[in-house]
Amino acid sequence: MKIWVDADACPGPVRDILLRASQRLHIPTVFVANKRLTLPRSELVSTVQVGAGLDVADGYIASSSESGDLAVTQDIPLAALLVPKGVVVLDPRGELFSEENIAERLSVRNFMQELRDSGVMTGGPSGFSAQDRQQFAASLDRELTRLLKAR
Repeated sequence: MKIWVDADACPGPVRDILLRASQRLHIPTVFVANKRLTLPRSELVSTVQVGAGLDVADGYIASSSESGDLAVTQDIPLAALLVPKGVVVLDPRGELFSEENIAERLSVRNFMQELRDSGVMTGGPSGFSAQDRQQFAASLDRELTRLLKAR
């Protein structure tokens, strides 16, 4: 079991929660980004710097992850690739992407992208709050506990 992190847009508080969970539960954690990352040294934490380009980090995570792993990403198309593989996927606010909701989430994301492409101003997500941090930590703990019991 590994934790995969789409690290290009991962909020700092989420990164810190993941680092603590990795150490506490002894789970290898891989941060994948197209830029250099500076993380604390640990035998359980590694970084992969992929080349520049659209969805290069996503492609790396999609091809390297396996059923029973956990991934953290806010990229819905990446989540749509991972969920069918049996990878548990959380967004940085703690929402679980599942077989039941991923098609709808992808459809809404694509619709919003079409609106933006046609010039409609849709706004962006709200800032990352303390409540978001708490929700992510609770969801991560719940899903890691479930995955560890299943092993």
